[in-house]
Amino acid sequence: MLDAFENRGLKLCLWIFAALVLVFLILPTLIVVPLSFSASDLLEFPPRALSLRWYESFFGSVAWMAALRTSLILGVMTALIAVPVSLLACLAMNRVGGFASRAVYTYVLSPSVVPGILLAIGLFFVLAKLRLIGTLSGVIVGHVVLAIPVTIIVLLPAVARFDWTQISAARSLGAGWARALCQIMLPQLRFTLMTAALMAFLASLDEAVISIFVSSGENSTLPKLMFLSLRDQIDPTIAAISTLWTLLVISIVLILNARQKG
Repeated sequence: MLDAFENRGLKLCLWIFAALVLVFLILPTLIVVPLSFSASDLLEFPPRALSLRWYESFFGSVAWMAALRTSLILGVMTALIAVPVSLLACLAMNRVGGFASRAVYTYVLSPSVVPGILLAIGLFFVLAKLRLIGTLSGVIVGHVVLAIPVTIIVLLPAVARFDWTQISAARSLGAGWARALCQIMLPQLRFTLMTAALMAFLASLDEAVISIFVSSGENSTLPKLMFLSLRDQIDPTIAAISTLWTLLVISIVLILNARQKG
């Protein structure tokens, strides 16, 4: 009886601790939402009056809309490039094994270990040599470099759990490697691939440091413009953009989860 009481008490403490951590993590986001509806010209909490003027300012701005379009294009292109590259790397690591596999794994994860500012500086000089600074292609390269470690972490366990005897059976029946992988492996990994694509998309949407160094003009991203806006002039437009950004991310995650359950 005493053991059961202690177990219930421990579970209650864990639930309380988890709830406190959740509140701590989500509270800053919840505070931004009412700020975005403020009628004041400055950020103030709680807002004294409510208004949609900052959402109108965002959607009515040519610069903000161009940056939003660029960020969405970059997110999609980053996912479309990073996921296939990461999947091929995972297949190679799985098939090779041993020290070579560990060396490749360390190499592909290095962008996530290197401080972002150092990675951005390095990419700046490399892309400058290639004359890609300020171009959409240059920004895509930077975002893909940052997204590959995330997609590798998602895909590698799924590839490791895959039953390779299915591929061997297909090969013995005359199927080529490409056909076996496309018709047998990819359908079984579709949800993992969708998750990896989502993570790459979100990593690109959230990236600001690399964008500050390698993007410019019409190829400036939304996070870069938000950073510059915070530096030059603080107004609730930033809160409105952050709210919309959060809703976009939540919507994508919920749609993905609904498709997985379906």
